[in-house]
Amino acid sequence: MAANLSAPLAVLALVTALAAAVYAVVRLRARRGIATATQRATYQVLHTAGLAAEPLRNGLGAADAAKAVRHLRALVGAPGAALVGSEAVLAFDGRGQHHAEQFTAAAQRAFDAGRSLVLTARDLPCDRPDCLVRGAVVAPLTGPDGDATVALIAVVDDDPAPGLVQATLETARWAGSQLALAELDSSRERLARAEVRALRAQISPHFIYNALTAIASFVRTDPERARDLILEFAEFTRYSFRAHGEFTTLAEELRSIDRYLTIERARFGERLQVRLQIAPEVLPVHLPFLCLQPLVENAVRHGLSRKPGLGTVSIEARDAGTECHITVEDDGVGMDPAVLTAGADPVRRGADPADDAGQHVGLSNVDERLRSVFGDEFGLVVETAVGAGTKVSMRVPKFHPDVRPGAGATGRWEVLS
Repeated sequence: MAANLSAPLAVLALVTALAAAVYAVVRLRARRGIATATQRATYQVLHTAGLAAEPLRNGLGAADAAKAVRHLRALVGAPGAALVGSEAVLAFDGRGQHHAEQFTAAAQRAFDAGRSLVLTARDLPCDRPDCLVRGAVVAPLTGPDGDATVALIAVVDDDPAPGLVQATLETARWAGSQLALAELDSSRERLARAEVRALRAQISPHFIYNALTAIASFVRTDPERARDLILEFAEFTRYSFRAHGEFTTLAEELRSIDRYLTIERARFGERLQVRLQIAPEVLPVHLPFLCLQPLVENAVRHGLSRKPGLGTVSIEARDAGTECHITVEDDGVGMDPAVLTAGADPVRRGADPADDAGQHVGLSNVDERLRSVFGDEFGLVVETAVGAGTKVSMRVPKFHPDVRPGAGATGRWEVLS
């Protein structure tokens, strides 16, 4: 009999011990506390704001407005919310969609008055017996200039309480700042595109004339080479004037530079020497479009074209951990460093004014674009002196959140040392 009781008693003892252990673990975790109520609330607000920020920064298209209003309603804590423009509701979430016309008119009044509005049941008459809307807060999403074209409307089923009014106003102020940042991003992109267009416009007519003249000189003596040069010239201009992609890979930029140098060597002959030292691992690195090519053009046009005898252009791209270090160096006529420190576009000694007037590919353009994309610490570094050549260096991060690969094939580049 004692033997029959010993097994159940042992099982009971084991279950009791496990229960005690689980209880101890639960009590221990409870004492430690994963997060306080305040911490959880802070996390929830910041997390929701982060979810709303992305569609707001995209500029509030139809799909982005629908995403944003859902998270804005959660921040305000209202039964319904809407993002409303001056002529129509952009997006709605929750209660009150049948009041769209009234909300649009109220938003326009808020824009005209330049302030928020609080609506009560008297301002929102409705003949639907199941309508629960009894009030709303209309808060324009104002930017730094105070102007607004979009309003956040929080919809409630009672007179708007002071807490809801304040929450709506603060949420609208924050959302307005996100829209302002979106506009700033858009302005920066437009500026970058304008600067690229300016670089394209600065492709020297003298280079085009000289290239075609050099090609023409081979038509009778070496037709096959003339044909190859025409193809290289066509590909060079196609790349320089391409209409898409703000960024390119180092491989693509180097391939265009190779075409440019092929054409220039046909003109200069043995006078133009080229030295390349490219690390294969940095070829996929992305950099602003037409960022390296103008430096090489500048070296040939202004550094070597008026140097007697041989001249050399050296291009080096090295792997430097999280960065790619690129240098373009020539042993040409150089320039006065005072011109650089004065902030003007450097004009090489002995350059033909007709070639430079309105056509000089300034280093400042490339420098400003590098800084605008990567930060002030990533501008150009120029080492030069009259008669001592010029060395231009740049650092490019291998990965950067603002750099998006442009369309088009990466291409291949033969690595030489």
